[in-house]
Amino acid sequence: MAEGVEFARQQAPPHLDHHLSTFYFVRHAKAGSRSHWTGDDRKRPLSKKGVQQAEELITTFATPYLRCMQTVEPIARAHKLKVQAEPGLGEGRGLEAAYRFFNDPKLEEAVLCTHGDIVWELVEDLTKRRVLPAFREDFDKGSTWVVQVKGGVPVKARYIPAP
Repeated sequence: MAEGVEFARQQAPPHLDHHLSTFYFVRHAKAGSRSHWTGDDRKRPLSKKGVQQAEELITTFATPYLRCMQTVEPIARAHKLKVQAEPGLGEGRGLEAAYRFFNDPKLEEAVLCTHGDIVWELVEDLTKRRVLPAFREDFDKGSTWVVQVKGGVPVKARYIPAP
């Protein structure tokens, strides 16, 4: 079991009659090579391809890593939104922050830009919850997992390939 996921195992009772909230988990767009980057990894920018991918995505929350912020800036700008930095969505942080968003009654739709390891844990958890019928290794940079939540619990999910 992925570390930090134990808290999120409870299934919602079928009688809950809450509306669905939708969350878009976007893996940051393509960035420069990690092996060729000599600076702080949190400041590694998007590549030209990554900038193109970002032009086609949407969000309001992102990890403070530069590549995540750059991934969502175009859509935030287009919708006159501010990209809000959320350190809890950063690499190696687990799903705790993501599931806090699920329980926020003020959020009916949000885009959360994060990293491959978080998306992996999310898909693993959705599979264990039987929201997904089988584990899928769909984590391309710039791709999105759309997760619908009812009463704070994921109930539906689908994959959107990278642009």
